[in-house]
Amino acid sequence: MSTATKPNHVGQKIARIRELRGLKQESLAYELKVSQQTVSKIEQSEMVDEELLEQISKVLGVSAEGIKNFNEDAVFNYFNNFNDNSAGTFNHHCTFNPLDKLVELFEEHKKLYERLLQSEREKLELLKGKQD
Repeated sequence: MSTATKPNHVGQKIARIRELRGLKQESLAYELKVSQQTVSKIEQSEMVDEELLEQISKVLGVSAEGIKNFNEDAVFNYFNNFNDNSAGTFNHHCTFNPLDKLVELFEEHKKLYERLLQSEREKLELLKGKQD
């Protein structure tokens, strides 16, 4: 009897996370500044260069370790079994897409960062005006 472990196919994990995020290969290719065919080859590769994996992880909004350790069964089991016993025996089931919530949170942080950056630019312009 063989006890061989299932290979850690990083390319397939990238493809699945990309799909869960609602991204097409073309979108990922655009962000990575490569062709769609290159993304296809990456997703068919069992191993991915660490530097490239870091770039991909930034685009997908997941850490490189998160990609390597991604387990779709665990993700769906977690969210399918999610419940809250704080109200007795009433169970609350997850009725939202957790990736959508992450994207939503990211967008909120991005807007906040842009407002802070704009504020700093305005301060800089005021200081430049006072020096003249």
